Amino acid sequence: MKKLLSILLALLMFFTVVGCSKKEEPAPAPAEDEKVAVTVTVWGPQEDQSEENGKWLQTMCEQFAAAHPEWEITFNYGVCSEGDAKTNVTTDPAAAADVYMYANDQIPDLLKAGAIAEIGGKNLETIKANNSETTVNTVTYEGSVYGAPYSGNTWFMFYDKSVFTEDDIKSLDAMLEKGKVAFPLNNSWYIAAFYVANGCTLFGPDGGDTAAGFDFSGDKAVAVTDYLVDLVANPNFVNGDVSTGTDISAFFSGDWDYQKAIDSYGDNLGIAASPCYTLNGEQKQMKAFAGSKAVGVNPQTTLYQEHPEIAVALAAYLGGTEAQQAHFDLREVIPTDSNINVGDNALAKAKMDTMAYASIVQPLQANMGNYWTPAQSMGDELVAGSVTHANAAEKTEAMNASLNSSAVQ
Repeated sequence: MKKLLSILLALLMFFTVVGCSKKEEPAPAPAEDEKVAVTVTVWGPQEDQSEENGKWLQTMCEQFAAAHPEWEITFNYGVCSEGDAKTNVTTDPAAAADVYMYANDQIPDLLKAGAIAEIGGKNLETIKANNSETTVNTVTYEGSVYGAPYSGNTWFMFYDKSVFTEDDIKSLDAMLEKGKVAFPLNNSWYIAAFYVANGCTLFGPDGGDTAAGFDFSGDKAVAVTDYLVDLVANPNFVNGDVSTGTDISAFFSGDWDYQKAIDSYGDNLGIAASPCYTLNGEQKQMKAFAGSKAVGVNPQTTLYQEHPEIAVALAAYLGGTEAQQAHFDLREVIPTDSNINVGDNALAKAKMDTMAYASIVQPLQANMGNYWTPAQSMGDELVAGSVTHANAAEKTEAMNASLNSSAVQ
């Protein structure tokens, strides 16, 4: 009996050890040459896919694939302009592109539809390292970044180099002493540049604080209104642009008016970021509103569900240094990346300088709609002469009250 028990015990121990050994065996490792095969759908403007522009989109995607031999990528391309992205992507996000190009003011609507993914990790670090804070803020919403920006949208200054020197264009007041300067003061998109320069804010310092509303109040704002009263009274100031009157030697607009600037100033055309203006003895840098075009990722597609790292990496590449340089070389799409070589292209340099230090992000807040009419009304009244030094404080506080009438929910 003792021998029988000993034999049974030995057998039990043997099978227990064998069973445990089998459970601890690791799963077989995949073959080293095994690739992840995926199909990626990319949407972009027609201009970026045409033969005459070097098929920028297709070329960049193929270069991305070549740089990632671990992924076997087949690309499908669709035509969708940045301005149409919101409509086309949100109609049926699950059937839309994996990666697409869009205008930054569409972020809130894309988020509501669950059609844009947050960017993080090393890709986000690279975006922040290569772009100005303002540029990054254009694709930031409620503290998260939703795309890789590749071109800015803002305004700057065109001027006649035969009238103004490089030193003159640093100061609006110096320019007004030498020639006529046009500025669309009663255009809401422009007038904020003066107020923001002296500390007025829209939804906090970075445009992301909904509860902060608009702060165009107090001495900081009244001082600007007083300055603008004097600006309008200056015989060398013209409300409008270069086509508003004769002998106008400088005006403020964006790259959409580049041809108008060439027609006006010819070989003497100069382009630069907006100048400073002198307020109570201090230089204040005018700051334009800024937006951007960016590359986004759709989180509702099969690709993102299974391989989000591929979609995010592609978006970051299409908005990255190499792709932006090619975009500029092929189509003269003015970049945001500070590493891009734009040579002696004054238009590109002025726009990039503006994005870097002479602009603020145009807030993506829903209540931004409260800004446009009160700001235009202030401009209209200034140009009409109904705002004076005597009532500047009253008019400024009335504007601020109107801005905030329903801005803070």
